[in-house]
Amino acid sequence: MRLGYNTNGLPHHRLVDAIELLASEGFQSVALTLDAGALDPYEDPSTLARQAAKVSQVLDRHQLGRVIETGARYLLNPRIKHDPTLMDPNPARQALRVDFLIRSIDLARELNAEAVSFWSGKLPDAIGEDEAMDRLIQGLAPVLEHAESSRMRLAFEPEPGMFIDTLDRFRRLDERVRHPLFDLTLDVGHAHCLREGNIAERIVEWGHRIANIHIEDMREDIHEHLMFGEGTIVFPPILRALNDIRYVGGIHVELSRHGHMAAEAVQQSARFLRPLLDMPS
Repeated sequence: MRLGYNTNGLPHHRLVDAIELLASEGFQSVALTLDAGALDPYEDPSTLARQAAKVSQVLDRHQLGRVIETGARYLLNPRIKHDPTLMDPNPARQALRVDFLIRSIDLARELNAEAVSFWSGKLPDAIGEDEAMDRLIQGLAPVLEHAESSRMRLAFEPEPGMFIDTLDRFRRLDERVRHPLFDLTLDVGHAHCLREGNIAERIVEWGHRIANIHIEDMREDIHEHLMFGEGTIVFPPILRALNDIRYVGGIHVELSRHGHMAAEAVQQSARFLRPLLDMPS
């Protein structure tokens, strides 16, 4: 396991400065959220190539693991958060999200990332479960095809309020997809928020399918990412379970609403998590 941090929690830092800060605090992995000014896939190609080379150089120098995150709020639509998504009923708008994910896979390959993490989006219209699942599968098809050609692992994240919100609903999607590169991003706080049972047991249940971990504190029934100690999650059994399944990826702190105190949040998170990562199994 590697202590990690999501750069969506450092939105007011230059990306290279954010990576340097994380390395200096002992983090070993970075979840890179592609966003405006931070490896924006729609930047001028020559400019993006220079940015990617510089970021890759810094990551390599500090021997940091990396995954690509695609949860930027306003990158595709400056007026509506997380819009459009794979669940959009308009094929042209759905295609915008597909294009973004394909570009993200290309950047992940260039940066030698371990996976690309993404989610379904909200269901914006009143259709049935089966029809909604068909729509998502349709949107996923070109993403999976591009991932296969790039040999890039995909890590799908159940997200509260979105169509695929729980591990059980992810299971239904997974049964339809059945692709060797299609795996799971498990957000510890989301599982707690949605009362998905004993989180340690769910980690063991999904075992080798977990490609990426998000971690933060949270309260049941409230989807609010909190600093460690401010919620109701009991963390030691969760870290022991990850150790039991021999998880070797990044455990990425996700505090996207703490950008105003990012440096302090980074330090506090490291102080809280490092002893848990070092505890005997």
